[in-house]
Amino acid sequence: MQRITILGATGSIGVNTLDVIARHPERFEVFALAANRDIDRLFEQCQRFKPRYAVLADAQAAATLRARMGELAGCPTQVLAGAQALIEVAGASEVDCVVAGIVGSAGLLPTLAAARGGKRILLANKEALVMAGALFLAEVKRNGATLVPVDSEHNAVYQCLPPQFGQRPLAELGVRRILLTASGGPFRCRPLEELHSVTPAQACAHPNWVMGRKISVDSATLMNKGLELIEACLLFDVEADRVEAVIHPQSIVHALVEYMDGSLLAQLGNPDMRTPLAHALATPERIVSGTRPLDLLSALRLEFEAPDHRRFPCLNLAYKAMQAGGSAPAILNAANEVAVGAFLQERLRFTDIPVVIEHTLEAVTAGVAADLDQLLAVDRDARRVAERAVADRAGRR
Repeated sequence: MQRITILGATGSIGVNTLDVIARHPERFEVFALAANRDIDRLFEQCQRFKPRYAVLADAQAAATLRARMGELAGCPTQVLAGAQALIEVAGASEVDCVVAGIVGSAGLLPTLAAARGGKRILLANKEALVMAGALFLAEVKRNGATLVPVDSEHNAVYQCLPPQFGQRPLAELGVRRILLTASGGPFRCRPLEELHSVTPAQACAHPNWVMGRKISVDSATLMNKGLELIEACLLFDVEADRVEAVIHPQSIVHALVEYMDGSLLAQLGNPDMRTPLAHALATPERIVSGTRPLDLLSALRLEFEAPDHRRFPCLNLAYKAMQAGGSAPAILNAANEVAVGAFLQERLRFTDIPVVIEHTLEAVTAGVAADLDQLLAVDRDARRVAERAVADRAGRR
């Protein structure tokens, strides 16, 4: 029986994780559920799964949930609030596995706590690696934690690698390249001159996946793939020139691994996050996920094309940050979070997102962040610069 803490329980990762868990009550027990401020959904989850703790980042929301929980007879759940509570439920000694599904930099500290606690970490939070890759991986190694990627692309790579991965470098195992697929999002075929007028609702209408608003916008700009490229270099310990992105509109092939003998191994499946989550929860075993099996005959065809870098300038910016190294990925991530947030609030045009990110990368010096405090200071500086850039672009509209 694995005791599990889910960070980001009310988001798409958390909801899908709980769906898989519900299918295997003999294997999994929910220890804690954590969310930002979605009281109604977290209340329903607590009623069904009866975790020991429920955590809300927002104190007022936690007070409301606490009052509602008090009306339930015999409910064992204790309601906590704040960032420190997130850290505590991630690192608690009773926990075996932590699902890191909080979007953005808010997920960094509790995910680090899970690493320091030696947990099995199902990593869906890109920012833990993009912001603090070397520091985070050092904590994983130092404390004997286990890291299993949950992003569909990275999990697919994980499935295509030989069993000796982690014991020897990939080059020694005959790996030539890693290819991460991207759907191209909702604007893959839209005329370039129309992109400046797209709305948040249009950007969040992903053709294949049901995701949160921030990650949906990242998919529309292809920054999501850029962050994943940085992540892949760290997760699989490969050089930047060995990882590439390829557009695959059907989202059936999630990643490919090319070997030196000419073989190309691919992981295929319907676009459903329950598949990588079930794999990550049970590996090396395979369990029922609830995902509809892939019917190759109805899939009709599989298309692949190179990314259009004029359409997706954010991908170039991610490559630039990846090659610069040091704190550049953290600067990239901070600027992107600010720019996407401003776009979702309708303070910034869609086409200005990469403008803000590029300005921030040029304005903030990227050095080597020796510790977490230095890294968080760089993150704060980048956010201030990005906010000023947003205000400047808004003033020109």
